[in-house]
Amino acid sequence: MAKLGLPLLVISFFLYVVGMADFVNTRHSNPTDFIKASCRVTSYPALCVQCLAGYARTIQQSERQLAQTALRVSLARVRSGAAFVAKLTKVRGIKPIEYKAVKDCIETMGDGIDRLSESVRELGHMGRAGGQDFLWHVGNVQTWVSAALTDENTCLDGFSGRFMDGNVKTAIRRRVVNVAQITSNALALVNRFASKHKAAVGASQQP
Repeated sequence: MAKLGLPLLVISFFLYVVGMADFVNTRHSNPTDFIKASCRVTSYPALCVQCLAGYARTIQQSERQLAQTALRVSLARVRSGAAFVAKLTKVRGIKPIEYKAVKDCIETMGDGIDRLSESVRELGHMGRAGGQDFLWHVGNVQTWVSAALTDENTCLDGFSGRFMDGNVKTAIRRRVVNVAQITSNALALVNRFASKHKAAVGASQQP
């Protein structure tokens, strides 16, 4: 029986630490406060809170749910943005150079939709993956979200130059900049989730 004493003590201490962490989070924070605090790591914290506060009941205080919800919001905004851009191909009087830039933008945003869709699925399928499995899955998500952000910026690059100044450029820039900011925030929250998970795993492995 004596041999069981140390393992039980270690397990009890670990459960105590975890329980205390949960207690502190519950006592000093509610889901909305958790979202506000988490959004501070993003480049656009006010926009981050605006997009995610309505999902507080789903997110609670889960880093995974926060990242997953941010990705879903980003995906929805990119889809909406791509649909908006597509309508501009039918604008009366659109210049040939503008038309080509709009078509290129639709294509790159379509790539972004594919990558964000993959990211949402990947994060959703991670389950309780740990160690190298976790690093592989979350690495995929980070790569795809980064690529989606590049796609959005590539769309904007297509409208650079003085010959592109006009209502079409203004309308697309306003919409796509907002989409890119939301995607940037989502990437920051995925990175936060990854770092928090790694830190928690590292702490649990301390002797």
